[in-house]
Amino acid sequence: MNGIRKIPMFGARRFAAELLSELDAAAKEREELRSTLTRIGGLSQLEREQALEKLKKNISETSSGWAAQLVELGKERDQLLAQIEELRKEVVETRERALLQESGVYEYAHPLQDAVAYQAELATLGAKIKVMNKAEGQAVVGAKGWTVNGSEAQGRTMLRDYAKLMLRAFNAEADVLVRGLKPYALDAAIDRLYKVANTIQRLGKTMSIRITDEYLAVRIRELQLVADFVQKKAEEKELERQERERLREERKVQQEIERERLKLAKERQHYLNALEVLRAKGDLEAVERMNSQISEVERAIADVDYRAANIRAGYVYVISNIGSFGQSLVKVGMTRRLDPMDRIRELSDASVPFNFDVHALFFSKDAVGIEAAMHSRLSSSRVNLVNLRREFFRVTPLDAKTVLSELAGELLTFHDEPEALEFRQSQKLDGF
Repeated sequence: MNGIRKIPMFGARRFAAELLSELDAAAKEREELRSTLTRIGGLSQLEREQALEKLKKNISETSSGWAAQLVELGKERDQLLAQIEELRKEVVETRERALLQESGVYEYAHPLQDAVAYQAELATLGAKIKVMNKAEGQAVVGAKGWTVNGSEAQGRTMLRDYAKLMLRAFNAEADVLVRGLKPYALDAAIDRLYKVANTIQRLGKTMSIRITDEYLAVRIRELQLVADFVQKKAEEKELERQERERLREERKVQQEIERERLKLAKERQHYLNALEVLRAKGDLEAVERMNSQISEVERAIADVDYRAANIRAGYVYVISNIGSFGQSLVKVGMTRRLDPMDRIRELSDASVPFNFDVHALFFSKDAVGIEAAMHSRLSSSRVNLVNLRREFFRVTPLDAKTVLSELAGELLTFHDEPEALEFRQSQKLDGF
C-alpha cells in the first residue's frame, strides 16, 4: 500500500462504498503477498513477522486516517445543518416581511423606539399589529362566497387582493398620522383615522370590505401612546425655554443691580470728596446740604442691596394691548428690574404690532406672592390653559384693578383706559 489516501468529502453512502473498496484492495494485496511467498518457496519466520508488522502498521494508519476524516466530516455536516437552519429562518422572515408589506406594514423609525418608558407596550402593539395583518379576518374582513365567472376560487382571490389593497391604504394613513403627530393633536388624528376607516367601508361596500373594530382600536392605542410622548416632549422643551428665559431675566436683573450699585458708589464717593472740601472751607450750610445728599445716596444703595438680596421683591404689572389682542385681555406679571419699564419695552418688541399700555406698576416686597395670587383668582379667565407661563387673561383692566386692590391695598395710580396711541392713530388714518 502507498500510505493513506485522502478520501473526498462526498455523501455518507459514497464514502462507505469507497471504504469497502479500500478494504477489498487491502485484502487483495494481502492475498497477492501470500501468493508471492508461496511461489518463491516461502520466507523465513523473521521475514514473515516483519511483513506482518508492516501490514498491521499500514492497516492501523489507514484506520486512524479514516477515523480523523470521519470526525472532520461530522463537523462539516453540523456546520452545514446550522447554515441550513439559519437560511430557513431567513426565508421565513423574508416571506413574513413580504406578506406584511403586502398589507402596508413596514419597519421604520418609530417615534417611540428610543423612549424607554414606552418600549414594552410599543413592542406588544407592534407584535399585535403584525399578527392581525397576517391572520385572515383580524385586521380586515370581507364578504363570503364571492364568485368571479362562476369560480369561487377566483372570487376568493379577488376578494383577498381587494381587502389587502384597502388594508394597505389604511396602514399607510395610520403610519403617516403616527410619524407626523403634533402635540395636543390627538383628537384630530383619531378623527382622521375613523374617517379613513369609514371611507374604506364605503368604497368596499360591494364586497362588504371593512377594517375591523379590533384593529382600529390597536392603531388608535398606538396614536395615544405617541401623543402622550410628544406632548411630554413638548412640555419638557417649554420648561427648558422658560428656564432659559428666567435665567436670562435673572442675569439682566443682576447686571442692572450691579451697574446701579457701582453708579451709586461713585456718586457717594464724589459727594464725600466734595464734603471734605466744604468742611475745609468752613461752609457749614453747604456741608449740611451735602450730608443730606449723601444720606439719599446711601438710602438708594441700601435699597439696591435689599433688591439684590430679596428675590421676591419687585413690581407687579398689569398691561394690555388692544391693537393686538382687543379690549378685554390683559397680561399680569412681575419683574425684578430696577426700572420695570425696561421689561415692558421688551414685551413691546417686533412680535406685536403695537406697544403695550401700562395700567399699573405696583412695587411690593412680595411681588412673587401677589402675582401668584392674582393668577389664581383670575385662573378661570386664563387664555392658555396648557402653558401657565403665558400670563394673559380675558378680563378688563378694571377687573384686574379690583383683584390687585384686594391683594395690595390702596393703589396710588391705575390707568383704567389704555392710551393705545399708535393704535388709535392707525385707526384714524385707516378711516375708522
